[in-house]
Amino acid sequence: MREVDVVGVRVEMPSSQPIVLLREVGGERYLPIWIGAAEASAIAFAQQGMEPPRPLTHDLFAETLRVLGHTLSQVRIVNLTDGVFEAILVFDDKTEISARPSDSIALALRTGTPVFCTEEILAEAGIPVPDSETANTDEVEEEEEVERFREFLDQVTPEDFDKS
Repeated sequence: MREVDVVGVRVEMPSSQPIVLLREVGGERYLPIWIGAAEASAIAFAQQGMEPPRPLTHDLFAETLRVLGHTLSQVRIVNLTDGVFEAILVFDDKTEISARPSDSIALALRTGTPVFCTEEILAEAGIPVPDSETANTDEVEEEEEVERFREFLDQVTPEDFDKS
């Protein structure tokens, strides 16, 4: 398993389909996952630290875990079949629950839980994007990373990931 960071959410044009982009920690591969609009909003809200006036589903789940005295210890992206990703939520008592990656990522962001992906999925669906050596600060690196992702998205289509 390789740890991945959540880079962000973007809308792929012209289909207007949201994508969450994950980046391999300590590597140069990015993993784009097409997701639903509601999940894209939930991920973006969590990344921006926005708190809605009433809890959204992912907020409710995170609060329920806290009140019950449990923690989410890992999110694992474990399977890719016919372009559909599958994830597993791993809790402090080693309980595992199958989940969509988009919901899992939204929950992980709210709970500060690390996200992991299998090497096989990164090898199959990961996109290598070499890091720029000119960046001097985290902010500059993040801006360059977002720009590389935008350039990537301008050229990629869902069919690029169809390996059949």
